[in-house]
Amino acid sequence: MASNTAVQATGKDNTIGIVGATGAVGLEMVGALHGCGITPHRLRLFASARSAGKTTNTPFGPVTIEEFSVKKACECDIVLLAVSGGFAKQYAETIAKQSLVIDNSSAFRYRDDIPLVIPEINPQKASHARLIANPNCTTAIAVMALWPLHREFRLKRVIISTYQAASGAGAAGMKELEDGVRAWDVGVSCEAKTFQHPLPFNVIPHIDSFQENGYTREEMKVTWETRKIFSEPELAISCTAVRIPTLRAHAEAITIETETPIDANTAREVLEAAPGVVVVDDPAANSYPMPLTATGKYDVEVGRIRGNPVFGSRGLDFFVCGDQLLKGAALNAVQIAALRLSEL
Repeated sequence: MASNTAVQATGKDNTIGIVGATGAVGLEMVGALHGCGITPHRLRLFASARSAGKTTNTPFGPVTIEEFSVKKACECDIVLLAVSGGFAKQYAETIAKQSLVIDNSSAFRYRDDIPLVIPEINPQKASHARLIANPNCTTAIAVMALWPLHREFRLKRVIISTYQAASGAGAAGMKELEDGVRAWDVGVSCEAKTFQHPLPFNVIPHIDSFQENGYTREEMKVTWETRKIFSEPELAISCTAVRIPTLRAHAEAITIETETPIDANTAREVLEAAPGVVVVDDPAANSYPMPLTATGKYDVEVGRIRGNPVFGSRGLDFFVCGDQLLKGAALNAVQIAALRLSEL
């Protein structure tokens, strides 16, 4: 897969385990291992008793799914967790006594003693840690474009509006959207179960639970995590998270105010040189980031780059789109594993 992103490593002397291997993120982790050039000595896939015993084809050959246990996970050199936060809180720290654990849930992201890592931004934080947190998908996609601009121009204020796909709510969210579209087509109502309201032909400005400050937890995750990843605890960030009726890949409209002057052409050059980012910005040719073009790609697309008239010479608007199951989840976790393989 063509990409500026992939961290190359062989992994040939290591056993890598994936917990939650039959879920959407777990499945993508298997593909990302191959895409990043990691060939484990042994790949072990863990899931519930319901899936145990089934054999699945992988780029590394057929693998039989095992029922999860702490003992089995501790036999692995690296364990990738694609599970709920509750599950991670119950088992991750125990496994980390024996294995390197990279957790995709939100369970440990906000603990000061647990690094929150994006390899293109703060790889040094991953060094020697036994338990590493993966960021929220929305955060990961946004900061891939924000970080190079922050290094060059210093961010002062960031305003983000998200357009998040149904798959952000897992397989159930995708199914509810597809079922709802079919029901709409034949004039039948479809009850919303995964989402707060019917999603087909609708947008819902509500993802996760509302907090006392009026923002949802999903929106606050972007603030909390960006500050931690950038080591900028006072960075001013506001986010509005919206669910839209697309199947996969999140999009975000971002406005920034910078400490030093910024212009679209220079910003475009900075982004073109950034790892993990591809500039898709030719409006005359109707070329700009979209979920349809970002789906399945390792890189985050950035486009619609233009000066912001509100903040003048220190303002910029742009649009990003990234596959939230890849850079927003599975790929980032695998890239962290690649960073650490040389230490194991």
